[in-house]
Amino acid sequence: MIIGIDNSPLVSTHKLAHKIRGTGFYTKNLIESLKKYHPENEYILFVQGDKLPSSIELLHYPYFDPFFLSLPLLKKVKSVVTIHDLTPLVFPKLFPVGIKGSIKYKIQKTLVKNYEAFITDSNSSKKDIEKIMHISPQDIFSVYLAAGEHFKKINISEKRRKELYSKYTLPETFVLYVGDATPNKNLARLVDSAILANVPLLLVGGALENSNVKIHPWTKDLLYVQKIAKENKNIRILGFVPDDDLVALYNLASVFVFPSLYEGFGLPVLEAASCGCPVITSKSGSLPEVMGDAAYYVNPENTAEIAQAIRVFVTDGKMRTDYSKKAISQSGKFSWKATADATIKVYEKVLKEA
Repeated sequence: MIIGIDNSPLVSTHKLAHKIRGTGFYTKNLIESLKKYHPENEYILFVQGDKLPSSIELLHYPYFDPFFLSLPLLKKVKSVVTIHDLTPLVFPKLFPVGIKGSIKYKIQKTLVKNYEAFITDSNSSKKDIEKIMHISPQDIFSVYLAAGEHFKKINISEKRRKELYSKYTLPETFVLYVGDATPNKNLARLVDSAILANVPLLLVGGALENSNVKIHPWTKDLLYVQKIAKENKNIRILGFVPDDDLVALYNLASVFVFPSLYEGFGLPVLEAASCGCPVITSKSGSLPEVMGDAAYYVNPENTAEIAQAIRVFVTDGKMRTDYSKKAISQSGKFSWKATADATIKVYEKVLKEA
């Protein structure tokens, strides 16, 4: 097969590089995995606007944004689109959009009708796509993601430990959050829960340290968390952290807390699990699909319940050990080879159909 893959999110000079959230990781790892595990095919990388070779048999657009024109207006070749999730459409009250956003969504919704197949991150997202975008379930394929191979249980030397504690001024014991600050992440309740539990909470994510945040319903939680972090020494925003340090933080944390109101996949829980970090999360969206019985589940709308779970994991070594083992075992069910294999099957199915 000769497959064209749009890698616009990976090209810093392209307009889509700054418009598409969270797809760079997926696009990069998918391309690398396809080349590694399926070298029998030819992969042609392009950005929107390029003139494509006539030899291309199939195109893959590895992202979709309902409120941004992320798909080309004209389609000449059989094509696959990855729709990671439709969280803003599942929770319209949490993610209000203006007239421009609504118009762009109508255009995007019209454009996708011309595509042959859709890849999504979970069965939960598949149901959303079918319901909201009225796409036939037989054209939607759930293909799980995986954590990067560098996320794993490691032995941290005393020298490295001291270096990390000095670099980030880490407390001796802490709970960890990694991710964005969008309304579905439930960050305000997480912060309130950590304060109630009286346990240090470290928040990792580039978006969390954005200093030019405008007042908007989408940024309400972020502004709240930034305000609290200035007032309470137990709430620490680390912002962006390099991967090597992030792996170490996952390994050092007492527990990873991710009480999301909804996820299309929830990659950070899988990263934490791969590092053997116990996970507290919710049964919202895809999270039970990803973690199975390997996570401790809480009601994401109950601050007291989240706080109590945090206290238990910080104080109970046996609980931490038990859930650490479960987490590592569960994370072993996901791999980029499996992602690549499943993606190739979608390509093959599309090309076989008349």
